[in-house]
Amino acid sequence: MALEFFSKIEELIPVLKQEEDNMRKAGHIVAQSIMSGGILQAFGSGHSASVAIEICGRAGGLIPSKQVKELSGGHYERIEGVGTIFAEMWDIRKNDCLFIISNSGRNPLIIEMAMVARSIGVPVIAVTALEIEKHSTSRHSSGKMLWQLADVILDNHSVEGDATIELPGLPTKIAGTSSISSDILVDQSIVFAIREMLEAGYVPPVFMSANVDGGPEFNKEYTAKYADRLYHV
Repeated sequence: MALEFFSKIEELIPVLKQEEDNMRKAGHIVAQSIMSGGILQAFGSGHSASVAIEICGRAGGLIPSKQVKELSGGHYERIEGVGTIFAEMWDIRKNDCLFIISNSGRNPLIIEMAMVARSIGVPVIAVTALEIEKHSTSRHSSGKMLWQLADVILDNHSVEGDATIELPGLPTKIAGTSSISSDILVDQSIVFAIREMLEAGYVPPVFMSANVDGGPEFNKEYTAKYADRLYHV
């Protein structure tokens, strides 16, 4: 039996390489943020949260990073005003940078989060399916889509509906690619960021695996320095 999904991902890799300039731009934003005393913040609703987790709090990733967790878990992402209310308890500061992950880029929650970030000078990196966004309509009264509010766009090149494989006898497609492609884009962006910081003579704090000897102790020393930023909404 064919490894259909492997084939889909193999086809996608060369396409994602076309995003190199934008990955470098995203990496530059992250590097400047960290070196200026800010932190990386990342938010995704639903399955998009998996991409935020990919770059926050994991081995090999930046310690000054935080997955933003909206309290309803995204259940009210289509209701206008929720993002604005959430922002009142959201600890985001001028030197931070923000990844917003959303395939559709159309729901009020992420639109309002992006608006709040931009209003205080925080750069927004959108991880999205750009062509799908451009052919969709906003669910926010401003008419804005996420891509229009982003400083940098990382296009995951997923197809409409995300799923990619058709099987006989099944009325719907299966096997979405957006999680894997978005992970690749954000991980490479962080590699660019860390390389830039090192070239500038700044050694960024990076998580060591907690499953290797000395890892927990190493991480504890650095997380303590960022505790006031990492353990808030």
